[in-house]
Amino acid sequence: METDLAGRSSKECKTGGLSCRSNINSNTMSNVVDTKLYDLLGVSPSATENELKKAYRKLAKEYHPDKNPNAGDKFKEISFAYDVLTNPEKKELYDRYGEQGLREGGGGGPGMDDIFSHIFGGGLFGFMGGQSSRSRNGGRRRGEDMVHPLKVSLEDLYNGKTTKLQLSKNVLCSTCNGQGGKTGAVQKCTACRGRGMRIMIRQLAPGMVQQMQSVCTDCNGEGEVISEKDRCKKCEGKKVVKEVKILEVHVDKGMKHGQKITFGGEADQAPGVEPGDIVLVLQEKEHETYRRDGNDLFMNHKIGLVEALCGFQFMLKHLDGRQIVVKYPAGKVIEPGSVRMVRGEGMPQYRNPFEKGDLYIKFDVQFPDNNWISPEKLGELEDMLPSRSEPPIISGDTEEVDLQDYDVSQGSSSGNRREAYNDSSDEEGSHHGSGVQCAHQ
Repeated sequence: METDLAGRSSKECKTGGLSCRSNINSNTMSNVVDTKLYDLLGVSPSATENELKKAYRKLAKEYHPDKNPNAGDKFKEISFAYDVLTNPEKKELYDRYGEQGLREGGGGGPGMDDIFSHIFGGGLFGFMGGQSSRSRNGGRRRGEDMVHPLKVSLEDLYNGKTTKLQLSKNVLCSTCNGQGGKTGAVQKCTACRGRGMRIMIRQLAPGMVQQMQSVCTDCNGEGEVISEKDRCKKCEGKKVVKEVKILEVHVDKGMKHGQKITFGGEADQAPGVEPGDIVLVLQEKEHETYRRDGNDLFMNHKIGLVEALCGFQFMLKHLDGRQIVVKYPAGKVIEPGSVRMVRGEGMPQYRNPFEKGDLYIKFDVQFPDNNWISPEKLGELEDMLPSRSEPPIISGDTEEVDLQDYDVSQGSSSGNRREAYNDSSDEEGSHHGSGVQCAHQ
């Protein structure tokens, strides 16, 4: 046997605290599975609408915040109970399925999440999986944001840039004003009662049932249906159409990788939904010369030994196109791998572009090749350089060795000898055959 919450079942079934009974009568106390909301108003499940009103008015006078500041959330709770029990659809769900019926049927309304938590425990909309967030003012549901990456160069982030971006998004159909058809053509889906979801209960065996929730196939999860003849010709009943949107994007000086540029309310439109935002996330492209860290710039530069010892000057092109001459005085030595700084030539600060970081230059000193100087000149060079350390005092038996060039790609000679040794060992062992062992005495 299989049924859903929108229909009725002739047999009794229970699953996860949800109960279904035959010949349901909401005015019969024995068939009401939960009485918490009735208890809040102090009435019985068989109370008439007039009795509910009287009970609510009496409690509202007692617990209204203006008359009873210490009432806490009591007034909100009784208002929630009254709202549910005076709504025929919500009341039927609550009487038949209790708390779970309200949760899965979408009972409550804007701002009722906390009240539901006070009464039953656990948030109403949190239980429903957050299918749609609500705007901060408790009004319309808010649509999802559209997030797009925007690739920018380091020059763009240094100088600032204005560019145009073309996006495709959904907008309300202007022909039917987002209704999907002519006035009155939209009808609530009877299969799911406008919820867009159907809860199916399948009996697996006597006393064992399975509950499943699925998108309503009659309305494709929309909760509404429009007959073919009444559908809008432009949007074909979808209520929205595609539109190309041109955005003018301003990348300000000093913006960083991962920073977001937001266009409020420019995301997809939908009936009864507050549009989300279009969010552009900056993605900095790698630069061939500079690397950024915060507001500072880093770069590498190669110099020769003469420049490292005797000073130098070189020219570099900055991110704004300026030609900068970097000077270093003679007599101040640049060590291999050392770093020097040019103050104020880094990135501009975001929203304060006249203040800039610093530029750091790491120097790679290239030494000359072999035989770059004649032996006669070596003595003269040595006289100009700082004196070498004193040679060691040699005593006893010693052995003199020479340094040789080493090629990393060829590996060490000891490794080659080890491989040869292993080869000979394997070859030697092969004469004995496999499986030979030494016996212990």
